[in-house]
Amino acid sequence: MSTLVFFHAHPDDEAIATGGTMARYAAEGHRVVLVSATRGELGEVAEGVLADGEALHERRTSELQAAADILGVARVEFLGYHDSGMENLPTNDAEGAFAAADREEAAERLATILRAEGAEVLTVYDERGGYGHPDHLQVHHVGIRAAELAGTPRVYESTINRDYLIELMRSRALVMPDVEDAPDPEDFDIGMPADRITTTVDVAAFVDKKRAAMAAHASQIGPESFFLQMPTDAFALSFGQEWYIRRGPARATVEDTLLPLD
Repeated sequence: MSTLVFFHAHPDDEAIATGGTMARYAAEGHRVVLVSATRGELGEVAEGVLADGEALHERRTSELQAAADILGVARVEFLGYHDSGMENLPTNDAEGAFAAADREEAAERLATILRAEGAEVLTVYDERGGYGHPDHLQVHHVGIRAAELAGTPRVYESTINRDYLIELMRSRALVMPDVEDAPDPEDFDIGMPADRITTTVDVAAFVDKKRAAMAAHASQIGPESFFLQMPTDAFALSFGQEWYIRRGPARATVEDTLLPLD
């Protein structure tokens, strides 16, 4: 059995980007470890969601643990940095913000976990951080350096197959709900083109767990969100596979697993 470490920026990122992969490998008996750089202190939250006196980071910490339990995660850790907020905000440079952190120091914090776990696999984000969030970009750089420091042999960039999802939306094979945050195929600019993808993991058997893990992040993904409004078949079309770019000189062109082949 192998140990896989999934490195994310904020609570809820793990469910959206890699929840199916985490659930699959946990179900297959592998050790799945989740590391979040921050506790999502600056996330948006609707009025009335938090109890009186409840801090958002407290809620998001408990939501992350609930999602991790659904996905079968064996260990949850935080690197100890603060949410940097969206791009070009003053909070990007605030003291303690992950985006402003010394990369070598942050990488050593993650490398300590990788060494202790004897991790064989680490996932980070693609070079665009998926969509350009400062903390996601920092996950990319810090994670790659941490793997170098720890000698973690297999590093994968979690991404989205942009071409696949745009084609689904344009063909109407994927019918998006009529809600405010539903993506528009003409403006969809998340992830990478299909020809950059090296690895596609089939998680069709775990989409229910992925969706339940998303729902556990109720402060960020409410029942009115397009994720949870999607019909079951549309959700399965969108999230029945998860995509990665394998790094390194042995980079594969086509594979369907993050694990070494026997």
